[in-house]
Amino acid sequence: MTTEEAIRLVTAARSHADLFGAEAPARRYRELVGALHPDRLAAADPRVRAAATAALTTVTTRWRNPEAYTGDIATLHRKEGPLLNASGRGGAPSYHLIKVPRHPGDNDLMAREARALRRIAERGDARHLAYVPRLVDSHPVRDPSTGAERLVNVLATPPGLHSLEDVRRAYPDGVDPRDAAWMWRRLLVALGLAHRAGVVHGAVLPRHVLIEPDAHGLVLVDWCFSAEPGGLVPALVPGQEDWYPPEVAAKRQCGPGTDIALAARCMTWLMGDRAPHELRAFADGCRQPTLSARPDDAWRLLRELDEVLHRLYGPRTFRPFTLNP
Repeated sequence: MTTEEAIRLVTAARSHADLFGAEAPARRYRELVGALHPDRLAAADPRVRAAATAALTTVTTRWRNPEAYTGDIATLHRKEGPLLNASGRGGAPSYHLIKVPRHPGDNDLMAREARALRRIAERGDARHLAYVPRLVDSHPVRDPSTGAERLVNVLATPPGLHSLEDVRRAYPDGVDPRDAAWMWRRLLVALGLAHRAGVVHGAVLPRHVLIEPDAHGLVLVDWCFSAEPGGLVPALVPGQEDWYPPEVAAKRQCGPGTDIALAARCMTWLMGDRAPHELRAFADGCRQPTLSARPDDAWRLLRELDEVLHRLYGPRTFRPFTLNP
């Protein structure tokens, strides 16, 4: 395994099994460590050495702690925590996620997440706060071996969450639009909550939209790429560049319509060819090329979506949803 292959594998892995495989995990671990070890990279480009160092940290951390998994810029460690529920109902136990950036240069993105979640908690409607993670703590931690300081965020989320990527893998031919409907509605609630608090998420991608299938809950995670309306989304998630509306890549001002366009893309992707014409037309209206042409009020858009859904399917009814179709 080459160093470049190892870096790509670590960057793409979303779980312990993705990284180490199921048949010979110890052998894969040794291969990765060998490919990423500093002794092998003395003459390498500095950027390759930096990427390999970050990847090696992820490999060793996740080998020691299988509960850790990889986010876009951080490694997350799961610990049991107090009570919280994604649907805002009941009292299911939650988990604390200790989010450690793999590179100190991403501390500014961790700080953005902390600021966004604090602002939403302070200014948002308390009835809807369960749609975003709860910031438990944010503090610097110094690596004793290198002296590097990393900003660590501690978040609380419910258990039993699955990303829209997981959902699409379970339904490769597309999700029934009647099931996608509740996910879209709840995603608009999460966005309405954030936008009224003065926060644009900036990375509404399938991997960041987590659902709780049984209770039809939803949590929008990874606020590291957030901005204020009129500001700039600070970075694009690597490998997801094609998902973004034009203003993000062009480094133009973002707004609520940025998130609304990304959310519509998520939902049409989730439904695939099963999406009816009416919902595709609705999504197209959310994804106009310019920010000024798009809807900018998620709450008003939710009412418009409800009207479309009522014309298609009649009064809302609860449909049980499972990831084992």
